[in-house]
Amino acid sequence: MFPTKPADELNDLSHRIIGIAIDIHKTLGPGFQEKISEEALLKEFRKVGIGFEKQKVVRVDYDGQSLGNQRIDLLVNGEIIIEIKACAKIILIHRDQVISYLKTANKRLGLILNFGRRRLEIKRVVHDF
Repeated sequence: MFPTKPADELNDLSHRIIGIAIDIHKTLGPGFQEKISEEALLKEFRKVGIGFEKQKVVRVDYDGQSLGNQRIDLLVNGEIIIEIKACAKIILIHRDQVISYLKTANKRLGLILNFGRRRLEIKRVVHDF
């Protein structure tokens, strides 16, 4: 099963999400816990009619059996996974974490948004099927 939206629609939505995140970061600044940034995103998504699932649970299967669940920070419009961070720097393990979410949820695009720096750090992560 592949993503239902064309790439240009996903890109448009990701640009909207990034714009909202930048505005939030300009207003709040760094230093807040991840949950504060997440709540600000949710408030703005509601304002502009962007759908989301918060703390989306996705089952991980291996060799036909369930290994357990992963919890995704946000799944936006059923298509884009958002991982929210408040840390010094996005590192390789954060990217790998989002790739595991993309694989498990069968999605193509993820965004890591790091609100922990003076300037919002953004990393797009693409999973090629």
